[in-house]
Amino acid sequence: MRKFEKEVLGTTAALITAVISGFAIPLNKIFVVDLDPVVFTAIRALIVGVVFLAMSRVFQPKDHKNKDVTEHPWAYLLAVGIIGGCLAFIFYFSGLQLTDVSRAAFIHKTLPIWVTMFAYFILKEYVHRKQVFAMLVMLLGVFLIFITPTSLVGFMMPVTIGDLFCLIATILWALEAIIARHAMLKNYHHFFVSFGRMLFGGIFLFGAVLLLGRLPALIALQPYQFVNILISSTVLFGYVFFYYTAIHYTKVSKVATLLLLAPIISLLAGVFLLGESVQAIQLAGSALILLGAYFVTNIKSRVVTGV
Repeated sequence: MRKFEKEVLGTTAALITAVISGFAIPLNKIFVVDLDPVVFTAIRALIVGVVFLAMSRVFQPKDHKNKDVTEHPWAYLLAVGIIGGCLAFIFYFSGLQLTDVSRAAFIHKTLPIWVTMFAYFILKEYVHRKQVFAMLVMLLGVFLIFITPTSLVGFMMPVTIGDLFCLIATILWALEAIIARHAMLKNYHHFFVSFGRMLFGGIFLFGAVLLLGRLPALIALQPYQFVNILISSTVLFGYVFFYYTAIHYTKVSKVATLLLLAPIISLLAGVFLLGESVQAIQLAGSALILLGAYFVTNIKSRVVTGV
């Protein structure tokens, strides 16, 4: 595949990821309203992890067919699973209980900043000044979308330990993306890396379920809740599939920045699915995000692979 084709494929996959991410929030409001978040995340991760494990074996590249499975980067897979699939979720869910939801959501949206920093210093990715400027414009747009009369009070509160937990979770998710990209630069298939992220993350999350005393919540799950989990797992599969495909084919800093399109999708989905209203300031924020995304999509990747 030529470099231009990889760039187009990676950028397209990143845009699809943003759309799925944007729809996931209102969909979870509909289907997942009475589930323990740790139990919910652990079950979804295991389901999606098993699917990716099967895909990694079926669609294994020909040049990997004769390799023993022990040659795969298990250290990478464990790191991605523990850091991004387990610890980050635990910190984020803990933070949500200790801070305002809108603040936690905005802190999570700073992910591109950390990914870009790590990609520049660790992966030696070339980051154009235009990309940095576009990212900051998009973050301003996200802030305007999140600022509403009801959320303004939460944003004005002093910094809490919950904010710190959410920030730690965001940095851990950034490190997960860097480790995943590093493994892919070593020519390991993104399906296999996705399997490690989800399955190992799910296994360690189940350990957290036991340690945190959430086992009764798991046992008490009703049939309709399993149906809701399957629906949400399908959405999660699509997100991970396109996210890791994007990371495989283009710069991880570019992919993370394009994910800032998700709040626009959530805004539209909230209007059409939940009947929520839109304010003028949110429309202005959406315009800034679209403007920044236009510049980012037209930036060609220059990647140094000697890491």
